[in-house]
Amino acid sequence: MRKIEKQMVAAVQNLAKWRLDNTSVSPIDDVNCAIYLHGHEIALINQRSGLVMVNENTLKAYPTNTTKSRLRALGVDVTTRKGVTYLYGKPV
Repeated sequence: MRKIEKQMVAAVQNLAKWRLDNTSVSPIDDVNCAIYLHGHEIALINQRSGLVMVNENTLKAYPTNTTKSRLRALGVDVTTRKGVTYLYGKPV
């Protein structure tokens, strides 16, 4: 995991507002926060349950290595095979 991703995960765990380069974490309330990459929301996280809700529209629009790396750091199963992006084994 990259240094920026470790800091991102720490901010999520602490529900802290955080920003570095192209990635940011914004708390929504006492248990939820949003993760942004280049200003586009890539995921919502419920810190209490650990549930990560991936914004599939953003993933479809920007299936970059950086987007997938940030999601993987959050525990999301996202891969690309033969040019097709898969989220938890299903094509996006």
